[in-house]
Amino acid sequence: MMIEVLKSKIHCVSVTQANLNYVGSITIDEDLMDAANMIAGEKVHIVDNNNGERFETYIIKGERGSGCICLNGAAARKVQIGDVVIIMSYAMMDFEEAKSFKPSVIFPDTHTNKLV
Repeated sequence: MMIEVLKSKIHCVSVTQANLNYVGSITIDEDLMDAANMIAGEKVHIVDNNNGERFETYIIKGERGSGCICLNGAAARKVQIGDVVIIMSYAMMDFEEAKSFKPSVIFPDTHTNKLV
């Protein structure tokens, strides 16, 4: 049996930009992507702690060390700059493998979006 489990999580980062005039996606600082074991093009779920919005999109690589968390396209309407969001991705795996799998979870500084 295959089940879907949490693979990666960036816990509580602040939205730095919202760009409505873009095709779509979320731009994430490459340092955060690496630390959370995420890649460009990966599907992610986003939860906005400020307004309760929950939506999904895909990742675009942002400038390394910039702290960038930018919602693009339609997703830009679901957040405000300064909102605190959680970004999560999931993976399908065998039930037995899932029992011992450890997700990559990071806790950047909420004000700077930098790794602590």
